[in-house]
Amino acid sequence: MDLNLRKAILENVSENNTEQLEATILDAIESGEEKMLPGLGVLFELIWQQSDKADKEEMLSALEKGVQQAQ
Repeated sequence: MDLNLRKAILENVSENNTEQLEATILDAIESGEEKMLPGLGVLFELIWQQSDKADKEEMLSALEKGVQQAQ
């Protein structure tokens, strides 16, 4: 069986509006379930691909701070 997880995730959210996307992200984070991590990764990939250099630098800075605080 050929399962394209990225494609399945994108199809699942393809018609979602901003509020629905936010709810999906919040649900994934708040549930803390490991199975939600691939979906968040695919969504982050989309964000990264649509971001300019300044936005990417801001995300990396926020990520660095978050990683340091999580330790």
